[in-house]
Amino acid sequence: MSTYIWGRNPISETLQAGRKVQRILLAEGVRESPTVSTIIQEARRLQIPLEVVPRSRLDQLSHGAVHQGCIAQVEERSYVSVDDLLVYAQKRNEPPFLLLLDAIQDVNNLGSLLRTGEAAGVHGIVIPQHRAAEVNATVVKTSAGATEHLLIAQETNLTRTIEYLKEQKLWVVGLAGEGNTLYTQANLTGPLALVVGNEGKGMSRLVREHCDLLIRLPMYGHVNSLNAAVAGSIALYEALRQRDIQRSSR
Repeated sequence: MSTYIWGRNPISETLQAGRKVQRILLAEGVRESPTVSTIIQEARRLQIPLEVVPRSRLDQLSHGAVHQGCIAQVEERSYVSVDDLLVYAQKRNEPPFLLLLDAIQDVNNLGSLLRTGEAAGVHGIVIPQHRAAEVNATVVKTSAGATEHLLIAQETNLTRTIEYLKEQKLWVVGLAGEGNTLYTQANLTGPLALVVGNEGKGMSRLVREHCDLLIRLPMYGHVNSLNAAVAGSIALYEALRQRDIQRSSR
């Protein structure tokens, strides 16, 4: 089975990450750029077929999305297990740092969170199998290709996953407006699973109740909440800041 991804950076990152690319389509007259040149060079090096086609063909395949004149046909994404995420952390000799997403439904939010998670150095991401956005071509593009460098697990029951992670000695911290602890006052070092909830309702009741701690961001303006991707990104970088301090003090 195969699927399509589009956008210059996502395709470039996919070529570097090693996901199997079956062919690359370039729009007729596509403007030359360093990224396009890299894509062409990598495709030739890896002996991936390159085809020049009318731009209308790319518009059709991307359903009108902004493809930047480049589309790649790739193998479907392979999800991993939660254990794979923990093993990866162990191989890096680092305490596990995971991001759990509870029913994020907007593909742009999902892409932004995956991009920030990859940049912040998480060992993996857990997303629900149902009632949530999937890692599709739009998510790959929004993440600027960060999805290609991430281990992503897709689980049917996030509450059960949280309980399993707690059994593995991870501290599960949920981001919630009603949290009693300010995010900068929580200990986000050590084995950690950070949970970010749905854009509208936040975390589900069961997920919230199974967290070890609920943290909140300070809100001093008239709005009472932030976009899920923005809030999650702030919390991820606070965790990274604390973990960097701990690493440098060793």
